[in-house]
Amino acid sequence: MNICVFLSAADLDERYTAPAREFAGLLGKAGHTLVWGGSDTGLMKVVADGVQEAGGRLIGVSVDFLAAKARTNADEMTVTRDLAERKALLLAKSDAIVVMVGGTGTLDEATEILELKKHAKHTKPVVILNTAGFYDGLRAQFQRMETEGFLPRPLTELAFFAEDGATALAHLESEIAAR
Repeated sequence: MNICVFLSAADLDERYTAPAREFAGLLGKAGHTLVWGGSDTGLMKVVADGVQEAGGRLIGVSVDFLAAKARTNADEMTVTRDLAERKALLLAKSDAIVVMVGGTGTLDEATEILELKKHAKHTKPVVILNTAGFYDGLRAQFQRMETEGFLPRPLTELAFFAEDGATALAHLESEIAAR
């Protein structure tokens, strides 16, 4: 399975890197392929290293203004003209999506993927990996949107919130197997 992971390229605290490393190891050991933003920095590097060390493949999709930070030993690397093309290609190359901790870029990617799913432009499973409660506020906002009628579909149809990598991966594998 090709699993797209949206996440930060920043150097982060161990409370975020340790669970990311664990998830990457699970992904690689299960024989899955990481589809990611292609950067060889920060948390993106941690996850790519973990997947590769555990035997998984790497498919990177970088963007021209970040190409200098792209991983040189990925199994496949594409450099796009802009962020919109990058997001479209990440989605096209993946079977499932995981949103890990990140900043505005990660939030942009996550909300676009959910908006596309809301409008049935894709049916891929989406998991939000809520490491250390990072997305508690986002979950509360989504629940408010649902309660107040801003979401035409239940939140549970759009995304699954997982508290750890093992739960995230198990959910994705069961969703894909059920298709």
